[in-house]
Amino acid sequence: MGPLEGVKVVEVAGIGPGPFTAMMLSDMGADVIRVDRAANALGGDPSAPPADVSNRGRRSVALDLKSPEGVEVLLRLVESADALIEGFRPGVAERLGFGPDECLGRNPRLVYGRMTGWGQDGPYAPTAGHDINYIALAGVLAHLGRSDEPPTPPINLVGDFGGGGMLLAFGVVCGLLEAQRSGRGQVVDAAMVDGAALLMTMMWGLKAMGIWSEERGTNMLDTGAHFYDTYQCSDGHYVSIGSIEGQFYAELLRLTGLEEDYRARGEELPHQMDRARWPELRERLAALFATRTREEWCALMEGTDVCFAPVLTMGEALDHPHIRERGTYTEVAGVPQPSPAPRFSRTPGAIQRPPSHAGQHTDEVLAEWLGVDADQVADWRRGGAVAG
Repeated sequence: MGPLEGVKVVEVAGIGPGPFTAMMLSDMGADVIRVDRAANALGGDPSAPPADVSNRGRRSVALDLKSPEGVEVLLRLVESADALIEGFRPGVAERLGFGPDECLGRNPRLVYGRMTGWGQDGPYAPTAGHDINYIALAGVLAHLGRSDEPPTPPINLVGDFGGGGMLLAFGVVCGLLEAQRSGRGQVVDAAMVDGAALLMTMMWGLKAMGIWSEERGTNMLDTGAHFYDTYQCSDGHYVSIGSIEGQFYAELLRLTGLEEDYRARGEELPHQMDRARWPELRERLAALFATRTREEWCALMEGTDVCFAPVLTMGEALDHPHIRERGTYTEVAGVPQPSPAPRFSRTPGAIQRPPSHAGQHTDEVLAEWLGVDADQVADWRRGGAVAG
């Protein structure tokens, strides 16, 4: 199993970044129990798992967390856990009876991971929001897109997953390492607004050095530069170019014929870093890339140091030779999906199981984690505390 084998985590079911955190921990070997709502335990054929791959790897217990008895079952699970993760608005877990005080009171070594958009405090903390709002307030969204277009949301990768789920996974693992030394747990406040800001660290450094403009689409890495952009080919597909360094730019000039194009017109090729000429150079490059298909550019540029790759869709990526050889994607229960990452030489991660139906493992987990018998589970089920 993976490097987190032996770690036990309780995940209070949510959407977006919380499940992504739990998936990452499970992929690395942790035993993650997903606590679903009892009302969602509608049965389901285990041989036909749900398609939501972000829920892979975990067993599911269904509890009614609006009932005192259901909350008590959750707290008993917490007593056996190393970590808990939840994604409610600030104060909701406390009102339901399983906030940090209650959980750490049951298990002082517990790492209590909290995932929110705005954080546990601040003027926006109690309000609703989504990825687009968190990255907007963090000073990220304003810098995504071209200079002549509105800001472009990057799906929900920056807030929900990069600045949210990954940040919480990192925080939980850090908390677990510290708890091994101190014997004490703590609360991890992972906020998407904080994580999105953190992802902009390099740009803040560049801004301090005077080499990053707040004007969108005018910088080297934000579509301002002709040598760091995407270009449409004659067949309508796109390629990506990242020829920043001088030796890579020289390869770009050679293989596209850009320098030759200028020479044929009796013009001198502008210097790579002459920002005033970037729009002109992009226009010339775009015309050159439009003369060949994507496949033809791949044949010419793959294996060189241009810093080149075709722009592939999800489906196309599955069939690319590099992706196939690396095993970057895999298939579980007939559903293609990303493989666990990063990779470990001695304790590799693995997808433990396909996604579970809500409550699919209620009896199994309560017997294993709590040591209760079938009669006790049946009593809880009759009272509505558990389902599945």
